[in-house]
Amino acid sequence: MFKRKHILATVLLLVLAIIFTRRAFKQNGTYIDNFLISADILSIRDNEYPHIPHDMSPSALLQQGNGIFFLETTDRIDEPSLVLCGLESAARVYPDRPVVFFMKGLKDIITEDDEREARKHFSTLSSFNNIYIFPLRLETIFADTPFLAWYEKIDPTQEKHWTHVKADACRLAIIWKYGGIYMDTDFISMRPIPEDTFLAGQHLNGTSNGIFGFPPQHKLVWELMESFVQNYKGEVWGHNGPVVFIRIRNKYCGVPQFKSLDPIDCANVSYLHPERFYPIFYPSWRKYYEVWEKVPTFSDSYGLHLWNYMNTERKFMLVGSNTLVEHLYQKYCPVTYESIVRNVTRQK
Repeated sequence: MFKRKHILATVLLLVLAIIFTRRAFKQNGTYIDNFLISADILSIRDNEYPHIPHDMSPSALLQQGNGIFFLETTDRIDEPSLVLCGLESAARVYPDRPVVFFMKGLKDIITEDDEREARKHFSTLSSFNNIYIFPLRLETIFADTPFLAWYEKIDPTQEKHWTHVKADACRLAIIWKYGGIYMDTDFISMRPIPEDTFLAGQHLNGTSNGIFGFPPQHKLVWELMESFVQNYKGEVWGHNGPVVFIRIRNKYCGVPQFKSLDPIDCANVSYLHPERFYPIFYPSWRKYYEVWEKVPTFSDSYGLHLWNYMNTERKFMLVGSNTLVEHLYQKYCPVTYESIVRNVTRQK
Protein backbone atom coordinates (compact mmCIF):
# COMPACT_ATOMS: atom_id res chain seq x y z
CA MET A 1 0.00 0.00 0.00
CA PHE A 2 2.76 2.41 0.98
CA LYS A 3 4.66 1.63 -2.24
CA ARG A 4 1.54 2.28 -4.34
CA LYS A 5 0.98 5.63 -2.61
CA HIS A 6 4.61 6.53 -3.12
CA ILE A 7 4.36 5.83 -6.86
CA LEU A 8 1.12 7.80 -7.11
CA ALA A 9 2.68 10.75 -5.30
CA THR A 10 5.71 10.65 -7.60
CA VAL A 11 3.53 10.64 -10.72
CA LEU A 12 1.44 13.50 -9.35
CA LEU A 13 4.56 15.57 -8.63
CA LEU A 14 5.84 14.87 -12.14
CA VAL A 15 2.57 16.00 -13.73
CA LEU A 16 2.55 19.16 -11.63
CA ALA A 17 6.16 19.87 -12.60
CA ILE A 18 5.33 19.54 -16.30
CA ILE A 19 2.32 21.85 -15.98
CA PHE A 20 4.35 24.41 -14.05
CA THR A 21 7.20 24.25 -16.59
CA ARG A 22 4.84 24.77 -19.53
CA ARG A 23 3.22 27.73 -17.82
CA ALA A 24 6.58 29.23 -17.01
CA PHE A 25 7.74 28.88 -20.59
CA LYS A 26 4.50 30.32 -21.97
CA GLN A 27 4.76 33.33 -19.70
CA ASN A 28 8.13 34.02 -21.30
CA GLY A 29 6.67 33.74 -24.81
CA THR A 30 8.05 30.26 -25.43
CA TYR A 31 5.60 27.68 -26.70
CA ILE A 32 6.70 24.13 -25.98
CA ASP A 33 3.62 22.43 -27.36
CA ASN A 34 3.62 24.27 -30.68
CA PHE A 35 7.38 24.21 -31.14
CA LEU A 36 7.95 27.96 -30.80
CA ILE A 37 10.97 27.37 -28.62
CA SER A 38 13.80 29.81 -27.95
CA ALA A 39 17.13 28.84 -29.48
CA ASP A 40 18.94 28.32 -26.18
CA ILE A 41 16.74 25.36 -25.17
CA LEU A 42 16.22 23.76 -28.56
CA SER A 43 17.20 20.21 -29.22
CA ILE A 44 18.13 19.24 -32.76
CA ARG A 45 14.83 17.41 -33.13
CA ASP A 46 12.73 20.34 -31.88
CA ASN A 47 14.47 22.79 -34.20
CA GLU A 48 14.19 20.61 -37.26
CA TYR A 49 12.01 23.07 -39.18
CA PRO A 50 10.81 26.70 -39.01
CA HIS A 51 7.77 27.79 -37.01
CA ILE A 52 4.39 26.64 -38.34
CA PRO A 53 2.33 27.20 -35.18
CA HIS A 54 -0.97 25.39 -34.67
CA ASP A 55 -2.24 27.50 -31.78
CA MET A 56 -0.85 30.97 -32.42
CA SER A 57 -2.65 33.42 -34.70
CA PRO A 58 -0.83 35.95 -36.89
CA SER A 59 -2.43 38.71 -34.79
CA ALA A 60 -0.77 37.36 -31.64
CA LEU A 61 2.63 37.21 -33.32
CA LEU A 62 2.41 40.55 -35.12
CA GLN A 63 1.24 42.88 -32.37
CA GLN A 64 4.21 45.20 -32.83
CA GLY A 65 3.37 45.91 -36.47
CA ASN A 66 6.89 45.12 -37.65
CA GLY A 67 6.49 41.93 -39.69
CA ILE A 68 8.25 41.18 -42.97
CA PHE A 69 5.68 39.53 -45.25
CA PHE A 70 5.86 37.16 -48.20
CA LEU A 71 2.94 35.54 -50.05
CA GLU A 72 2.29 32.38 -52.03
CA THR A 73 -1.19 32.65 -53.56
CA THR A 74 -1.03 29.45 -55.61
CA ASP A 75 -1.39 25.99 -54.06
CA ARG A 76 2.33 25.35 -54.41
CA ILE A 77 4.01 23.99 -51.27
CA ASP A 78 7.51 23.03 -52.40
CA GLU A 79 8.99 26.43 -53.13
CA PRO A 80 11.87 27.07 -55.57
CA SER A 81 15.24 28.13 -54.22
CA LEU A 82 14.69 31.80 -55.08
CA VAL A 83 11.76 31.96 -52.64
CA LEU A 84 13.80 30.24 -49.93
CA CYS A 85 16.64 32.66 -50.62
CA GLY A 86 14.27 35.60 -50.24
CA LEU A 87 13.03 34.30 -46.90
CA GLU A 88 16.52 33.53 -45.62
CA SER A 89 17.97 36.87 -46.68
CA ALA A 90 15.12 38.73 -44.96
CA ALA A 91 15.57 36.67 -41.80
CA ARG A 92 19.26 37.59 -41.78
CA VAL A 93 18.78 41.29 -42.45
CA TYR A 94 15.91 41.60 -39.93
CA PRO A 95 16.86 39.16 -37.12
CA ASP A 96 14.67 40.92 -34.55
CA ARG A 97 11.54 41.00 -36.70
CA PRO A 98 9.16 38.16 -37.61
CA VAL A 99 9.48 37.05 -41.22
CA VAL A 100 6.05 35.69 -42.13
CA PHE A 101 5.21 33.55 -45.16
CA PHE A 102 1.50 33.19 -45.92
CA MET A 103 0.78 30.17 -48.14
CA LYS A 104 -2.55 29.41 -49.76
CA GLY A 105 -1.66 25.76 -50.34
CA LEU A 106 -0.79 25.11 -46.71
CA LYS A 107 -3.63 23.24 -45.04
CA ASP A 108 -4.97 24.41 -41.70
CA ILE A 109 -2.53 23.66 -38.91
CA ILE A 110 -4.66 22.24 -36.11
CA THR A 111 -2.50 19.61 -34.42
CA GLU A 112 1.18 19.00 -33.79
CA ASP A 113 1.08 16.27 -36.42
CA ASP A 114 -0.10 18.88 -38.93
CA GLU A 115 2.87 21.03 -37.94
CA ARG A 116 5.37 18.24 -38.41
CA GLU A 117 3.97 17.32 -41.81
CA ALA A 118 4.02 20.93 -43.02
CA ARG A 119 7.51 21.60 -41.72
CA LYS A 120 9.00 18.88 -43.90
CA HIS A 121 8.78 21.25 -46.86
CA PHE A 122 11.01 23.88 -45.23
CA SER A 123 13.99 22.07 -43.72
CA THR A 124 16.39 24.49 -45.42
CA LEU A 125 15.15 27.28 -43.15
CA SER A 126 15.49 25.31 -39.92
CA SER A 127 18.22 27.49 -38.40
CA PHE A 128 16.16 30.70 -38.44
CA ASN A 129 13.95 31.18 -35.40
CA ASN A 130 12.28 34.34 -36.77
CA ILE A 131 10.62 32.70 -39.80
CA TYR A 132 6.93 31.83 -39.39
CA ILE A 133 4.66 30.13 -41.91
CA PHE A 134 0.87 30.45 -41.84
CA PRO A 135 -1.97 29.23 -44.08
CA LEU A 136 -3.42 31.96 -46.29
CA ARG A 137 -7.22 32.13 -46.19
CA LEU A 138 -8.60 34.87 -48.40
CA GLU A 139 -11.87 35.31 -46.51
CA THR A 140 -9.94 35.86 -43.29
CA ILE A 141 -7.41 38.24 -44.82
CA PHE A 142 -10.09 40.25 -46.63
CA ALA A 143 -12.44 40.51 -43.63
CA ASP A 144 -13.07 44.10 -42.50
CA THR A 145 -11.49 45.54 -45.64
CA PRO A 146 -12.95 46.86 -48.93
CA PHE A 147 -11.86 43.59 -50.54
CA LEU A 148 -14.39 41.28 -48.90
CA ALA A 149 -17.47 42.45 -50.84
CA TRP A 150 -15.43 42.48 -54.05
CA TYR A 151 -14.13 38.96 -53.40
CA GLU A 152 -17.59 37.57 -52.64
CA LYS A 153 -18.92 38.83 -55.99
CA ILE A 154 -16.06 37.81 -58.25
CA ASP A 155 -15.83 34.54 -60.20
CA PRO A 156 -12.18 33.46 -60.19
CA THR A 157 -12.74 31.05 -63.09
CA GLN A 158 -13.51 34.04 -65.32
CA GLU A 159 -10.45 36.02 -64.27
CA LYS A 160 -7.56 36.09 -66.73
CA HIS A 161 -4.91 37.05 -64.17
CA TRP A 162 -6.49 35.72 -60.97
CA THR A 163 -3.30 34.42 -59.34
CA HIS A 164 -1.70 37.84 -59.63
CA VAL A 165 -4.84 39.81 -58.87
CA LYS A 166 -5.48 38.03 -55.58
CA ALA A 167 -1.82 38.50 -54.68
CA ASP A 168 -2.18 42.24 -55.35
CA ALA A 169 -5.17 42.37 -53.02
CA CYS A 170 -3.72 40.15 -50.29
CA ARG A 171 -0.57 42.22 -49.83
CA LEU A 172 -2.57 45.37 -49.18
CA ALA A 173 -4.96 43.65 -46.78
CA ILE A 174 -2.10 42.07 -44.85
CA ILE A 175 -0.23 45.35 -44.42
CA TRP A 176 -3.48 47.08 -43.44
CA LYS A 177 -4.21 44.48 -40.76
CA TYR A 178 -0.75 43.84 -39.36
CA GLY A 179 1.61 46.56 -40.52
CA GLY A 180 5.20 46.02 -41.60
CA ILE A 181 6.98 45.47 -44.91
CA TYR A 182 5.67 43.46 -47.84
CA MET A 183 8.15 41.90 -50.29
CA ASP A 184 7.62 39.84 -53.42
CA THR A 185 9.13 36.37 -53.11
CA ASP A 186 11.79 37.16 -55.73
CA PHE A 187 13.37 39.88 -53.57
CA ILE A 188 16.78 39.30 -52.03
CA SER A 189 17.36 41.50 -48.98
CA MET A 190 20.85 42.93 -48.51
CA ARG A 191 20.59 45.74 -45.94
CA PRO A 192 17.91 47.00 -43.54
CA ILE A 193 15.50 49.51 -45.04
CA PRO A 194 15.88 52.62 -42.86
CA GLU A 195 12.27 53.68 -43.45
CA ASP A 196 9.20 52.08 -41.89
CA THR A 197 6.61 53.95 -43.98
CA PHE A 198 7.64 53.95 -47.61
CA LEU A 199 6.84 53.40 -51.25
CA ALA A 200 9.48 52.48 -53.80
CA GLY A 201 10.11 53.94 -57.21
CA GLN A 202 10.43 51.21 -59.80
CA HIS A 203 11.75 53.51 -62.49
CA LEU A 204 11.55 57.25 -63.02
CA ASN A 205 7.77 57.19 -63.61
CA GLY A 206 6.68 53.90 -62.04
CA THR A 207 5.88 52.87 -58.48
CA SER A 208 6.37 49.34 -57.22
CA ASN A 209 3.74 47.29 -55.45
CA GLY A 210 6.35 44.55 -55.00
CA ILE A 211 7.81 46.16 -51.90
CA PHE A 212 6.33 48.75 -49.53
CA GLY A 213 5.96 49.39 -45.83
CA PHE A 214 3.30 50.93 -43.59
CA PRO A 215 2.18 50.76 -39.97
CA PRO A 216 -1.13 48.99 -39.23
CA GLN A 217 -4.33 50.73 -40.36
CA HIS A 218 -2.55 53.45 -42.28
CA LYS A 219 -5.04 55.65 -44.13
CA LEU A 220 -3.09 55.50 -47.39
CA VAL A 221 -3.31 51.69 -47.45
CA TRP A 222 -7.08 51.93 -46.99
CA GLU A 223 -7.21 54.37 -49.88
CA LEU A 224 -5.15 51.98 -52.02
CA MET A 225 -7.63 49.18 -51.27
CA GLU A 226 -10.61 51.37 -52.13
CA SER A 227 -8.97 52.48 -55.37
CA PHE A 228 -8.29 48.84 -56.27
CA VAL A 229 -11.96 47.89 -55.85
CA GLN A 230 -13.47 51.01 -57.41
CA ASN A 231 -11.28 50.84 -60.52
CA TYR A 232 -10.98 47.07 -60.84
CA LYS A 233 -10.19 45.66 -64.29
CA GLY A 234 -9.27 42.02 -64.00
CA GLU A 235 -8.52 41.60 -67.69
CA VAL A 236 -5.77 44.25 -67.75
CA TRP A 237 -2.37 43.08 -66.54
CA GLY A 238 -0.92 45.35 -63.85
CA HIS A 239 -4.02 47.53 -63.59
CA ASN A 240 -4.79 46.25 -60.10
CA GLY A 241 -1.19 46.27 -58.93
CA PRO A 242 1.38 48.95 -59.79
CA VAL A 243 -1.25 51.10 -61.52
CA VAL A 244 -3.19 51.42 -58.25
CA PHE A 245 -0.05 52.66 -56.51
CA ILE A 246 0.77 55.08 -59.32
CA ARG A 247 -2.79 56.45 -59.24
CA ILE A 248 -2.63 57.26 -55.53
CA ARG A 249 0.93 58.54 -55.80
CA ASN A 250 -0.07 60.92 -58.58
CA LYS A 251 -2.99 62.17 -56.50
CA TYR A 252 -0.69 63.38 -53.73
CA CYS A 253 2.71 63.89 -55.32
CA GLY A 254 2.64 63.69 -59.08
CA VAL A 255 5.81 62.13 -60.44
CA PRO A 256 8.59 62.52 -57.85
CA GLN A 257 11.67 64.22 -59.25
CA PHE A 258 14.79 62.83 -57.60
CA LYS A 259 17.84 65.06 -57.33
CA SER A 260 19.78 62.52 -55.28
CA LEU A 261 19.34 59.08 -53.76
CA ASP A 262 17.59 60.62 -50.76
CA PRO A 263 13.89 59.75 -50.33
CA ILE A 264 11.22 62.26 -51.30
CA ASP A 265 8.36 63.01 -48.92
CA CYS A 266 5.00 62.09 -50.44
CA ALA A 267 2.02 62.64 -48.13
CA ASN A 268 4.26 61.85 -45.13
CA VAL A 269 5.42 58.67 -46.84
CA SER A 270 9.06 58.22 -47.86
CA TYR A 271 9.26 57.65 -51.60
CA LEU A 272 12.47 55.71 -52.28
CA HIS A 273 14.73 56.09 -55.29
CA PRO A 274 14.54 53.25 -57.87
CA GLU A 275 18.19 52.46 -57.19
CA ARG A 276 17.22 51.19 -53.73
CA PHE A 277 15.58 48.04 -55.14
CA TYR A 278 15.74 48.19 -58.93
CA PRO A 279 19.34 48.89 -60.00
CA ILE A 280 18.69 46.36 -62.76
CA PHE A 281 15.41 47.23 -64.48
CA TYR A 282 13.15 44.56 -65.95
CA PRO A 283 14.28 44.75 -69.63
CA SER A 284 17.73 43.69 -68.37
CA TRP A 285 16.58 40.94 -65.97
CA ARG A 286 18.82 38.35 -67.68
CA LYS A 287 21.87 40.14 -66.28
CA TYR A 288 21.21 38.40 -62.97
CA TYR A 289 21.88 35.08 -64.72
CA GLU A 290 25.01 36.22 -66.55
CA VAL A 291 28.69 36.17 -65.60
CA TRP A 292 30.00 39.63 -64.72
CA GLU A 293 33.65 40.55 -65.14
CA LYS A 294 33.36 42.51 -61.90
CA VAL A 295 30.59 41.57 -59.46
CA PRO A 296 28.70 44.73 -58.44
CA THR A 297 28.31 45.57 -54.76
CA PHE A 298 24.94 47.31 -55.16
CA SER A 299 26.07 49.55 -52.30
CA ASP A 300 23.19 51.97 -52.87
CA SER A 301 20.52 49.25 -52.72
CA TYR A 302 18.65 47.72 -49.79
CA GLY A 303 17.55 44.72 -51.79
CA LEU A 304 17.20 43.37 -55.32
CA HIS A 305 14.15 42.36 -57.31
CA LEU A 306 15.04 39.51 -59.65
CA TRP A 307 11.98 39.94 -61.92
CA ASN A 308 10.93 36.30 -61.75
CA TYR A 309 7.72 37.01 -63.67
CA MET A 310 9.85 37.95 -66.68
CA ASN A 311 11.79 34.70 -66.41
CA THR A 312 9.77 32.71 -68.92
CA GLU A 313 13.01 30.98 -69.93
CA ARG A 314 13.06 29.36 -66.47
CA LYS A 315 16.60 30.43 -65.70
CA PHE A 316 17.78 29.50 -62.23
CA MET A 317 20.82 29.68 -59.99
CA LEU A 318 23.28 27.06 -61.21
CA VAL A 319 26.04 25.96 -58.83
CA GLY A 320 29.48 26.68 -60.30
CA SER A 321 28.15 29.00 -63.01
CA ASN A 322 29.86 32.08 -61.52
CA THR A 323 26.80 34.11 -62.48
CA LEU A 324 25.65 37.17 -60.58
CA VAL A 325 22.76 35.28 -59.01
CA GLU A 326 25.14 32.61 -57.70
CA HIS A 327 27.22 35.30 -55.99
CA LEU A 328 24.04 36.76 -54.47
CA TYR A 329 23.01 33.36 -53.10
CA GLN A 330 26.47 32.78 -51.64
CA LYS A 331 26.46 36.12 -49.85
CA TYR A 332 22.85 36.71 -48.81
CA CYS A 333 21.36 33.23 -48.45
CA PRO A 334 24.33 30.93 -47.80
CA VAL A 335 22.26 28.24 -46.06
CA THR A 336 20.01 27.90 -49.10
CA TYR A 337 23.06 27.89 -51.35
CA GLU A 338 24.83 25.17 -49.36
CA SER A 339 21.66 23.07 -49.41
CA ILE A 340 21.63 23.26 -53.21
CA VAL A 341 25.33 22.34 -53.32
CA ARG A 342 24.69 19.26 -51.17
CA ASN A 343 21.82 18.18 -53.41
CA VAL A 344 23.98 18.57 -56.51
CA THR A 345 26.79 16.60 -54.87
CA ARG A 346 24.43 13.75 -53.91
CA GLN A 347 23.15 13.50 -57.48
CA LYS A 348 26.61 13.02 -58.95
